[in-house]
Order: sequence, then structure tokens, then C-alpha cells
Amino acid sequence: MTTTKPEKITHLRVSDQHILYVEQSGNLTGIPVVYLHGGPGAGCGPLTRGLFDPEKYHILQYDQRGCGQSTPHGSIENNTSWDLVDDLEIIRKHFGIEKWLVCGGSWGSTLALLYAQKYPTPVTGLILRGLFLGRQKEDDWLYKNGASELFPDTWEQFVGFIPKNERSNIVNAYYQRLTGNNKQLQLAAARAWCDWEMSIISLKNQEDENLTDKSCIAMATIGTHFFVNRFFLSHDNQILDDIDKIRHIPTIMVQGRYDIITPVTTAWDIKKHWPQVKLNIVPDAGHAVSEPETFKAIAEAAELFSNDLKF
Repeated sequence: MTTTKPEKITHLRVSDQHILYVEQSGNLTGIPVVYLHGGPGAGCGPLTRGLFDPEKYHILQYDQRGCGQSTPHGSIENNTSWDLVDDLEIIRKHFGIEKWLVCGGSWGSTLALLYAQKYPTPVTGLILRGLFLGRQKEDDWLYKNGASELFPDTWEQFVGFIPKNERSNIVNAYYQRLTGNNKQLQLAAARAWCDWEMSIISLKNQEDENLTDKSCIAMATIGTHFFVNRFFLSHDNQILDDIDKIRHIPTIMVQGRYDIITPVTTAWDIKKHWPQVKLNIVPDAGHAVSEPETFKAIAEAAELFSNDLKF
């Protein structure tokens, strides 16, 4: 079930610097749902609009600061987790929405949890895919030792871009090149960063690998910006420590069994801390939302919420 184009597009100013690209689709008088894309640094697209029944749902999705069609493109100024959390409240109030369902994938799941913990009252429920909590062990899995054991060939290409004496902190080494003045080096670093992520994102179907130079630079620069700043969290276990703030919110987690980017251990840690959540481990899926069984599981979760928001 898809919607081919948004019903309305808004360019919403959220600060002196940042203007967000916001789409509204489906039934504009229906159940409000907001979709939060991953990255950090990616953007929204037509695929994720199709997760929600357009006859039932008022579908909002948007490009986060510096992402996609938001401006200024690729900017990391005034671009923190807490800026993005507050942007969600600006969007909600701008469109006169009292309460909404919040759905997020990968980094979007992190942002959804942070938003719900700061602003629990407007959240009717959470649908989370590819769970990520911004903890050091999750970063180490992806950029130190973990995913590299499963994809040694593409890992060697990824680290091979960085001189040996800087490989103890791969993320910082990439960040320095992405934020430097050498535009040729910046693009090369961005391409190497995105190639690594795209090589491990999907079990069956690759997502769009034909990223423009502009999109690739934004994804890599914003992504490393969040990683080197530890996602602007107060401490490593912040989200799990604050679970009591959202324990009452109905939540469904969808997690690919063979997710290399955000391994199932994170979703399992959340489930242990928060037994009330429903955890759907998709047996034949990796990380990408485009994988058929993952897409189906999220759509089914949305259908369940549309029938009974308390389920």
C-alpha cells in the first residue's frame, strides 16, 4: 500500500538557521502518525509513506536538520539530538496535532525514544524498527570490532581509506576529513563512509545505492557529527535509565534477526528493561526498512494501532 506523492508540502522554519521539509499524506483528518528517518543524515522518501494506510492515517514525514530537502543542506550547526527532539514538538504544534503515533527506524528509533521520554503526553504509541540506543558498545560493533568480522572484505576497504596510525578511532578520522577544507578529500571520505553502510544494510534487497555526491556528504558528515558527540546524551545508558518515563506508552519493536547495523541485542536489552513492549524479531531480515518482511511487520503494527491505539 503506497501513496505516490504527498498531499501537502511545507517548508517549516524551526530556528534562525534551519528550515525543515515536511510532507503530509493520506487522510489529513485521520489518525496522525509521524515517521522519523534514520541516519543521522538520511531523509524521508516515498517508500515509508506506504507503511501506513492512507485512508486511516494522516501521515507526516520530514527531513531532519541538514538532511534531504531541508536547508541548509548538510549543516551540523545547531544540530543536536535535543534540537531534533524539540523540532518534533514544533512540527506537532504547527499542524495543530494534539496526539500522534510516532514511528522511527534505526537512528529514527533513538530519536523517537528521546522525544517520547521528553514529551510523553502527545505520544499515543511507538513503532520502532532497527533499535539503536547510541551506546558505546553499539558504536564499537559498527566501527571497531563486530560487523567487521562478518564483512571483512568491505571492512578492509572502509578502514583502508584511513592511515594506520589513525585507525584507533575510525569515526573521528572520517569526521576530520568530512569537516575539513579539502573538498576532494571530503567527497572521497563521504563515499567510503556510505559504501561501508550500504554494504551491510540489507540481507536480501539493497536500498538505493545511487546516492548523489551531495546526499552522501550530508549523510556522512551529519552521521559522524552525532557519533563523535556521543549523540549528545548525558551518559551511555541514558535511554534505558529513563524507560520509566515511557513505560505506559504502547510500543511495538520490529527487529531483523540478521541486522548487522543495529544487532538484535539492543532490542533484547530494551525488552528486558521494558517487558511490556511487543518485540517482533523478523527471521529473514537485516536492517533495511525496504526488506519485504520488515516492511510488512511495520505495516501490520500500524494497522494494529489504527484499530486499537491501546491494543
